[in-house]
Parts: sequence; structure tokens; C-alpha cells
Amino acid sequence: MLLAALLLATAQQPAPPPVAPGAKPQPFASIVVEPAAMLIAACDADNDAVVTRAELHACLARSFAGVAQGKADIGYIGYGDWALRWLGDANALPSQYGVDTDNDDRITLAELSAEFDRLFDRYDSDKNGSLTRAELLTIRSALPPRPPGKRR
Repeated sequence: MLLAALLLATAQQPAPPPVAPGAKPQPFASIVVEPAAMLIAACDADNDAVVTRAELHACLARSFAGVAQGKADIGYIGYGDWALRWLGDANALPSQYGVDTDNDDRITLAELSAEFDRLFDRYDSDKNGSLTRAELLTIRSALPPRPPGKRR
């Protein structure tokens, strides 16, 4: 639902305001949420808009258990099912190849948790051990829309 709201919001962005002659226009930017960040945001168990590493690990364990069905590991197809449900697409990053660090074609909860620990550390810009929604957003600058009929 969060992804749908973000997509709808970006699709309805108004045109940039006109720029005075000789002035440089404000660069176009968009705010996106990476699939892994979207999952992490959903792990906010106490609804305080902050995700701790403990909340993330508990959430990963619950989501992994739903696919593993009592087994210690899952195959790449099982990971695709997990990714489809929790990341929004079976091909979303992190991919099964990056998570499967021992290359045995099986993914354990420990491997999944290690990959998300790495992502947690990357997103934790203030290094306080928890993630806010602002830390989970990615702001990307893009080229402004080109005028009709112009080629690059």
C-alpha cells in the first residue's frame, strides 16, 4: 500500500514553476523507496515510526518462517516467493544470489539477516542503531523532462 501511494504521488507531481530569464531552474528530484527499505519500514512493531535492529530481526524471522514452513532454509524459488510478498517483486533487490553467501543454492535465515544487517547499516545515516522513515527514503536527482520534439 505504501508503494502504491508513493507511485501515485510521484505520478501526480505538478510541472515545475516557470524560471525567470537567465536564472537556473531548480533540479528535478524524486523520492523513492528501495524494496529493502520498504520491508524495513514495515517491521516497525511498536508503531513509533522508528525501526530497531531487533524489530527488523523479529520481522525477518516471521516472514522467513512463512515461506520456509518449518525448514531451516529455502531454495531460490522459495526466496522468489518471499521477495514477491515482502519486497514487492520476485526480482527485487537484494537478489537470492547476493543473499546466498555460501553459494549452496539455499538461503538460511542467518544469510537473510546478514544481508539486511548490511542494508540497515547503510541506511542508518546517523549511526544511532535505528532507522527513521527519512533514513529509508532515497532522493534521486533526474534530468528535467525534455521539451516535445527535442532529442538528446
